[in-house]
This record gives sequence, C-alpha cells and structure tokens, in this order.
Amino acid sequence: MSALFDRIAGRLGLSPEAAETWRERLRPRAPDGLSARLLLLTVAFTLAVEAVILAPNLAAFHERWLRDRLQAAELASVGVEALPYSAVEDDTAAELMRIGGVQAVALTEQGVRRLLLQAPNLPRAPELIDLRRENTWARLTDPWRTLFGHPDRSLRVQAKPRYRSGDFIEIVTPAQPLKIELRAFLLNSLLVSLLVSATAGALLYGGLALLVLRPLRRVTRSMERFAADPESDPETPSDRHDEIGRVERELARMQDEVRQSLRSRARLVALGEAVAKINHDLRNMLTSAQMASERLATSADPQVAKALPRLERALSRAAALSRNVLEYGKSEEPAPQKTRVVLTQALTLAAEDAGLDAEGVRLIKQLPPRFAVQADPDQLYRILVNLMRNARQAIEADPARPAERRGKGAITVSAFGETGASVVRIADDGPGIPPRLAERLFEPFVSSKSSDGTGLGLTISRELAALHGGDLRLVASEGGATFELRLPD
Repeated sequence: MSALFDRIAGRLGLSPEAAETWRERLRPRAPDGLSARLLLLTVAFTLAVEAVILAPNLAAFHERWLRDRLQAAELASVGVEALPYSAVEDDTAAELMRIGGVQAVALTEQGVRRLLLQAPNLPRAPELIDLRRENTWARLTDPWRTLFGHPDRSLRVQAKPRYRSGDFIEIVTPAQPLKIELRAFLLNSLLVSLLVSATAGALLYGGLALLVLRPLRRVTRSMERFAADPESDPETPSDRHDEIGRVERELARMQDEVRQSLRSRARLVALGEAVAKINHDLRNMLTSAQMASERLATSADPQVAKALPRLERALSRAAALSRNVLEYGKSEEPAPQKTRVVLTQALTLAAEDAGLDAEGVRLIKQLPPRFAVQADPDQLYRILVNLMRNARQAIEADPARPAERRGKGAITVSAFGETGASVVRIADDGPGIPPRLAERLFEPFVSSKSSDGTGLGLTISRELAALHGGDLRLVASEGGATFELRLPD
C-alpha cells in the first residue's frame, strides 16, 4: 500500500513533504468521535439483531422444504396404493415417487416397516433428521450442515403422516437440491437484512443524532468557549425537560457561578494588591512613629511618661496587625523543606519570641528524651510562636485569675509518637475558649481576644501544618485551651 502511494505521488509530482502530508491525511484512523462510535455501534447492533432473526428463518425454510418433500412422497404413495394390484407398473410408480424429489419412501405402521420405493445405491450413508422431535439446537444447526456438507450428502427424514395412517413416514432425499435453494434463500435474506439494517440503522442514528448528539455538541461548544473566554456570551439553554435539558441548565448555572467567582476573585486580587501597598506604607509610618516614641521616652514631662506606654502598646498592635495581614495575603506559602528538628531546641527559641519567662507565663516541657519531628524549622517556629503567644496573651488578659496569680501561668508542651506521625500538644491554664468561638477559631479574622487580636495567627498556623501533610486542631477548650499539632514522620 505504501509503495502504491509513493508511485501515485511520484506521477503527480508531489514533493516529499506534500506526499507525507497527504499520507498522514489518508491514513485510516480509529473513530474517536462520539458520533462515529455511535454509528458503528448502531450498525453492529442492527446486524446482530438481523443475524438472530436470520437463523430461525433459515431453520424454518429448511424444515418447510423437507416437509414439502414428505407431503409429495406421501400423496404419491397414497395414489399408487389406491390402484388395483399391478395396475401401475413399477417404473411408473418409481417415477411418481421421484416427482417429489425423493430417492426412497418407507412407511412404518404398528411396528411393521414397508418399503414403498427402493432406494438406489448411495455413495454415502444418509443422515437422519427426525421432525417428530422438538430439538431446537438441531433445527438451528441442520441448515448450516446442509450448506457446508458434502455434495453427495443425503438426508433420511422421518415425520408423522398427514394423509394416511401409520406411525411415521420416512423418505431419503438428496441434499444438493436443498443446498441450492437454501443458498438462494440465504442470499436473498442477507440482502433484505442488509437493506433493513441500513434503513433501521440510518433512522436510529438520525434520531440519536438529532435528540442526543446535537445537544451534546452544543454543550461541548459551550464548555470550550467558556474555557477559552469565561466572559463570553453564554448560550441560552434549551427548553427541553429531559436529562440533556437539565444538564444544559445546570451547566449554564455553574458557568454563571464560576463567572461571578472569577469576577469576585479579580476584585479581591486588586483589593489585595491595594492593601499590600497600604500596609507597606503603613509599616513605614509605624516605624517612624515608634522611633518618635523612643525619643519621647527621654522626656521629663510626667504627662508624656504617663501616656507613653499606651502609645507604645497601640503602635505594637498596629505593627502586628500589619505584619499578620501581609503574611496571610501571600499567594501561597513555600513548600516546607523538611529536616529533623529537635523539639526542645525549637520550643526554647519560640518561647523567647512569644514572651514567655519564668516570672510570668512559663514554659513546661514534658517531652521524651531527644524527641524530634520532621518539619521545616522556620515554619515549625512560626506555628509554635503563634500558639504560645496566643496562650500567654489569654493568660495575661484573664480577669478571673486571683490577684496574686494575675499575669502568671504555665504553658505545658508534651509530645509522643504514633504510627507514621508525631503529635505535639500545647496546653495552657488560661480561661479557655468560649464555645461560640471554638467552632470558628481557625477561620480568618476570628479571634478570642477582645481588643488586639487579628484572628490570623491560627489560620496561618493550620495552613503551615497542612503544607507538612499534617493538621492543627483544638482538642480542649474548657479550663484552658489544648491544641494538637500532628506532623507525619
């Protein structure tokens, strides 16, 4: 085939590049479209149904042909036996019998078998077909044995008589005439079946294309157009009430929701960029204000000294808010660079920056010796600082603590290993977390602190834990809060 194509391309004067292009276009491909596959399935199923119908029809024709021969032989035998003895010569009787296309006729009555026509010497023993028995498999396979049998094949057929008494009548007939008629019947049936299959397949395919393929193509085009340009004009869903109509309406609704979400996201991105710029300028202003407050600390004015601590706290809260908003507004945290981190060392560093000390809120470690976790050191540090700072601030702001213990408390950190994970628990003896906030504690801008909480520390900490493949959750909220940090090994 390739050589023939090369000769044709050479005679047409095609360049090698053009010949290769046409070769690729003309190369047969497997159907990959839904319409082509549906057409092939329609043709295949229609032909299968016609084949199922054809087999019984062929068997019925085969049996009808044999019964016609039996009936002709039976009528001839009745005519011969009704005449007086020797009124019909043997040759004439034999000719009457052969009119029905049989080679021998025998009648069995009350167990006695009478040979009405002597069979000639046959080259092959005839095969028995007993039409008195209901054998479906034999009826279906007999025609095929006749079609593909030996040319000298003969059939020995038995059936119950219709026009005379007797147990059964038996004939011997050559199979070749039946084979010829059976072949013609099969050919005609195949032609009719192909015509019916083509017509039925075309009607079925046309109906399916109209009712199913066209709407699906419309849905596919709508999805492709939306993927290329979400702001393009949407197609109006059809008014169909079947499954495809519901799919079209649901797709239109989902596209509208996604379009609204994309618009909201674009507005949020623009807003985030604006907030980031404002935060940057705000941090510069706060830095200048903090430098000014440090210069004011040297003032001898008692009013200035009285107002200065309040000013410093306000500036610290504003700086923390600006820092947390910028951290949360990052597009995504970097992937953790996991290494073996000794938990005692990480807790010591985090406790210092969280403001823990032995005179106020102290840290109690209940760790196994040299207990280590697999984590990014910087991200683990941020998680621990957020948790311990929140615990310290809750203890210091607890109005229900006795006066002698005001501002004092303990944060207990314990750890243990489980199958495939390390678990770190951070518990404090503070006031706990109100039930109304416990369920929403990890949502952005939700805080249990009444004044200076941004509500972003726990949200960022949980995201960092999730980046490690672990989790951060609240396991107790009464009589002090207990958080559990789970990190996979």
